[in-house]
Amino acid sequence: MKARILYIKIDQNIEVYNTRVYMEDIAKLYSPDAKLVHDLNHQLVKVIKTNKDVKYCFSIMKVIEMIGKLYPDVEVVNMGETEFILSYNIPKKPSKIWEVLKTIFVGLVVFFGGALSIMTFNADASIQDIFDKMYELVTGTAKSGWSVVEVGYSIGIAAGIIIFFNHFSKFKITTDPTPIQIEMRKYENDVNSALIQNASREGKIIDSN
Repeated sequence: MKARILYIKIDQNIEVYNTRVYMEDIAKLYSPDAKLVHDLNHQLVKVIKTNKDVKYCFSIMKVIEMIGKLYPDVEVVNMGETEFILSYNIPKKPSKIWEVLKTIFVGLVVFFGGALSIMTFNADASIQDIFDKMYELVTGTAKSGWSVVEVGYSIGIAAGIIIFFNHFSKFKITTDPTPIQIEMRKYENDVNSALIQNASREGKIIDSN
């Protein structure tokens, strides 16, 4: 008899908010046998017995072992990670005030930090003296007060920041991820890799028997 094929894909980090974790919570399944996928999606994978946030490191072999015990005739093809993290977070009621305060705080830190960096650069380069010299060379007269050079420079800095960060408020210039999003994804991948490697070295990965 020809074995049934099941394709399974699991991401590196899965967040769950219920203590009873089912297959559909952690994996994407596909098989020509729709009933097989339906039954497996409702298969209990783990019961979390804790009242705090916790992370578990799983091996795909543990999932394959569970499927094999239920359906010995199924051939499982892994299309995702070989080891993954199951992150349980206690459901919390979101606080809009707290989210707004955090956004304002981050915005102020970025704004004043960027402004300080620009002012420090301008002071070290003596940008005002450079503008005065440029104006005198072009017009032949000494500059008094502000000129179009300072205005253009200020507009250029603002435009450069918006273009570099690829968005302004909720509006994005292109569909590409922003530099901040890229760095956050890199950081997230590094954290996931470190958790998996530490669990592997300590023998704490939930693996097949």
